[in-house]
Amino acid sequence: MGINTERDIEANLQIGPTDAGMVRLFIEGNGVEIPMDFTPEEALEIAEEIMAAAHRVGGSKGKR
Repeated sequence: MGINTERDIEANLQIGPTDAGMVRLFIEGNGVEIPMDFTPEEALEIAEEIMAAAHRVGGSKGKR
Protein backbone atom coordinates (compact mmCIF):
# COMPACT_ATOMS: atom_id res chain seq x y z
CA MET A 1 0.00 0.00 0.00
CA GLY A 2 1.30 3.44 -0.87
CA ILE A 3 0.23 7.04 -1.04
CA ASN A 4 -1.63 6.43 -4.32
CA THR A 5 -3.54 3.37 -3.08
CA GLU A 6 -7.21 4.27 -2.66
CA ARG A 7 -9.12 3.01 0.36
CA ASP A 8 -12.78 3.21 1.25
CA ILE A 9 -12.18 4.21 4.87
CA GLU A 10 -13.88 7.09 6.60
CA ALA A 11 -11.92 9.02 9.23
CA ASN A 12 -12.04 12.28 11.14
CA LEU A 13 -9.09 14.63 11.48
CA GLN A 14 -8.69 17.21 14.23
CA ILE A 15 -5.74 19.59 14.48
CA GLY A 16 -4.92 21.78 17.44
CA PRO A 17 -2.48 22.78 20.15
CA THR A 18 -1.91 20.69 23.27
CA ASP A 19 -1.37 21.88 26.83
CA ALA A 20 2.23 20.69 26.46
CA GLY A 21 2.97 23.20 23.67
CA MET A 22 2.80 20.66 20.86
CA VAL A 23 0.63 20.59 17.76
CA ARG A 24 -1.54 17.47 17.62
CA LEU A 25 -3.03 15.76 14.60
CA PHE A 26 -5.74 13.47 15.93
CA ILE A 27 -7.09 10.88 13.51
CA GLU A 28 -10.09 8.73 14.38
CA GLY A 29 -11.70 6.07 12.25
CA ASN A 30 -12.98 2.50 12.37
CA GLY A 31 -12.54 2.35 16.16
CA VAL A 32 -8.91 3.50 16.01
CA GLU A 33 -7.59 6.75 17.49
CA ILE A 34 -4.17 8.03 16.43
CA PRO A 35 -2.75 11.07 18.24
CA MET A 36 0.34 12.48 16.55
CA ASP A 37 2.24 15.27 18.36
CA PHE A 38 4.70 17.61 16.66
CA THR A 39 6.81 20.53 17.77
CA PRO A 40 5.68 23.88 16.35
CA GLU A 41 8.65 23.77 13.96
CA GLU A 42 7.74 20.29 12.73
CA ALA A 43 4.11 21.36 12.31
CA LEU A 44 5.16 24.29 10.13
CA GLU A 45 7.23 21.95 7.96
CA ILE A 46 4.24 19.62 7.60
CA ALA A 47 2.01 22.57 6.70
CA GLU A 48 4.48 23.62 4.01
CA GLU A 49 4.52 20.08 2.60
CA ILE A 50 0.70 19.99 2.51
CA MET A 51 0.57 23.36 0.75
CA ALA A 52 3.25 22.30 -1.77
CA ALA A 53 1.32 19.09 -2.57
CA ALA A 54 -1.92 21.06 -3.00
CA HIS A 55 -0.18 23.46 -5.38
CA ARG A 56 1.23 20.57 -7.41
CA VAL A 57 -2.21 19.01 -7.75
CA GLY A 58 -4.16 22.24 -8.24
CA GLY A 59 -1.59 24.19 -10.22
CA SER A 60 -1.63 27.90 -9.40
CA LYS A 61 -5.17 27.85 -7.95
CA GLY A 62 -5.27 29.39 -4.49
CA LYS A 63 -1.63 30.43 -4.69
CA ARG A 64 -0.78 33.36 -2.43
